[in-house]
Amino acid sequence: MTGADPGVGRPFAPGSFTWALGIEDTCVHPPARFAMAPLDEHVLTGHDVAWRSDLDTVRDLGATALRYGVDWPKVHLGPGRFDWSVLDERLPRAADGGVTVIADLVHYGTPTWLDDSFADPRYPDAIAEFAGAFAARYAGVVDHVTPLNEPITTASFSGLRGVWPPGLVGWDGWTCVVLAIAAGIQRSVRAVRAANPRAVVVHVEASTLVESGDGDPATTAEAALLELLGSVPTDLVLGRVVPGHPAHGWLLDHGATEAGLRGLVDGAVAVDLLGVNYYPDLTPRRLVTGAGGTVQHTHDRWTDGLAEALGRFAGRYGLPMLVTETSIEGSDELRSAWVRDAADTVRALADSGTDVRGFTWWPLFDFVDWSYAAGGRNVEEFELPDAVVADRAASDRKAPYLRRMGLVRLEEDEGGVLHRLRTPAAEGFRQRATGVVTPGQGRTVSPPTSGSVVSQGSTSSAS
Repeated sequence: MTGADPGVGRPFAPGSFTWALGIEDTCVHPPARFAMAPLDEHVLTGHDVAWRSDLDTVRDLGATALRYGVDWPKVHLGPGRFDWSVLDERLPRAADGGVTVIADLVHYGTPTWLDDSFADPRYPDAIAEFAGAFAARYAGVVDHVTPLNEPITTASFSGLRGVWPPGLVGWDGWTCVVLAIAAGIQRSVRAVRAANPRAVVVHVEASTLVESGDGDPATTAEAALLELLGSVPTDLVLGRVVPGHPAHGWLLDHGATEAGLRGLVDGAVAVDLLGVNYYPDLTPRRLVTGAGGTVQHTHDRWTDGLAEALGRFAGRYGLPMLVTETSIEGSDELRSAWVRDAADTVRALADSGTDVRGFTWWPLFDFVDWSYAAGGRNVEEFELPDAVVADRAASDRKAPYLRRMGLVRLEEDEGGVLHRLRTPAAEGFRQRATGVVTPGQGRTVSPPTSGSVVSQGSTSSAS
């Protein structure tokens, strides 16, 4: 497929700033033996039906870029076999009107024919095959590619805590998944660039901000470990984990081999843009000692945490950045406040010399909590209140699972149909993206006090 010359008005150029939106696209289709239902947010949110109007909303709100998932588990039918029919219809429409699509190739799931998912020895070559085929087919339509969304979160759910396939647990499982992911990203980047020399690689990772909340030596040591590991996946992709790297010996202690680590150093790739994901009420964590061991609490640091996260990535990697995910869960007024403060903070950082070139609100519309695929069982690091778990498990409706993080609300009617309602936060985003203020709009509210602790029942980000 062909399109306009992507060199004309290319987004994310030095000195530019791009306003973007993202459509939640978690796509985990487990093998039959795995104890969970498919977790397919395009289906759960009704985007598979309402995709045309959803894409129209992206343009209506003034965004000129869109992070969009391409459903690898459903498109890649087997080695050398693809079904492009859905993407052939959607991607040209998504890119219409000058919207730059950033294709999310892997969003937590793999095709079911990879029996052991990320731990399957075929995984790195399989994702590279898909990445190359995708890049060749959609060159000129989609030239911005994210090889895999949030390696650190994928490793937690799939390798450390056994929530998603391959269902590994413990730090050895985490290491196994991280090494496979890094190899897969490296091979994908090479395949994409070979197929489309004009491609722009956007590497997306979650921010890690962890501290001890009680000063206990155990929680202090665990916080330090989590902070260290937060940068390991990206360091592996970039070939930085050499002997002497703080995590080199730790990885060897947890299943890595010298040959495997050398292979990742030798296979190092460069990325063009570094995508940073940050949620004010979810990203900053405090660790405290509980009856059953360490417990994580979220700790809302508002824009202070956002600025720190961007500063850390800038200082460590020196790459041009964009915020690829941010939002907050809560009332329409709270979301409006976060649109205002987060966007203004990122623009201020850009104006003061930090090389940050864009801002993405994710998700465009509310999404269905990941616990839906587990029958209501909590799948997060955090303990949910018993009432929330019971309410979800007892319902066959989506309403108890809807996460209020979108600029557009999803409301379920009695027939189970999800309706889309724009919130005041959508108008706040549109005003900043277009620079046009509608008379009577622009009312602001105060954010929560910086540093306030969010309840232990908070759940993880929409990623």
